[in-house]
Amino acid sequence: MARKQRQGKYKIKTHKGTSKRFRLTGTGMVVRTKGGKSHLRRRTSDRTKALLAEMIPVKARGIIKRVKRLAPYLH
Repeated sequence: MARKQRQGKYKIKTHKGTSKRFRLTGTGMVVRTKGGKSHLRRRTSDRTKALLAEMIPVKARGIIKRVKRLAPYLH
């Protein structure tokens, strides 16, 4: 049985580290999480730990461009 010919361009592999670190909001803004949340947080204050949970918008145009290139199917 013959294979079906594919129409259009190739599929691009997503960079998994990028897809785990960045999200795209409903308005199309790229946001990221803060680092330093995994371990050595025993002496960290509750306020500082709470601030680590928030998502920060990415402002640099070059980084946004790179993120969209590395994760083309980011939603």
